[in-house]
Amino acid sequence: MHYIGLSTCDTANGPGVRVSLFCSGCTLHCKGCFNPESWDFEAGKPFTDETLATLVKELEEPYVEGLSLLGGDPLEPRNESEVLRIVKTVREKFGSSKSIWLWTGRKHEKVADSPVLEYVDVLVDGPFIEHLKVKEKGVWYGSSNQRVIRLADVRKDAPCGE
Repeated sequence: MHYIGLSTCDTANGPGVRVSLFCSGCTLHCKGCFNPESWDFEAGKPFTDETLATLVKELEEPYVEGLSLLGGDPLEPRNESEVLRIVKTVREKFGSSKSIWLWTGRKHEKVADSPVLEYVDVLVDGPFIEHLKVKEKGVWYGSSNQRVIRLADVRKDAPCGE
């Protein structure tokens, strides 16, 4: 997997101060996307063990509330195994003390079976739709069709055995 950005002091993508990783690669190509340079799977730099170590080290700062995974699309099939490694590592190191947020252009119903989501606290889902663009500050999505889903709430509402 490649990434086009690693922000260690992000206040725009989730609550509080966050470490944000912008994964490369997206096949959806939403019209008006704020980050079209991220569509290319080879854009930016390769995500390495050293990158993961940097990300974890930055999350150790007490003022950092958590990790945000954006893109491109972290749930693109080509990104999913590396993103799974990242979220597992963060959970193993920090437990629930650091929140994990993830943005995808896919609807939750289409990606609900992704093993990545077992480790994610909040999913912001749905494609960006330009004519539904949101202009007010303080929302975590770009267009009004997108949802902020607290996955713990979804999990507790699941029938037994699911």
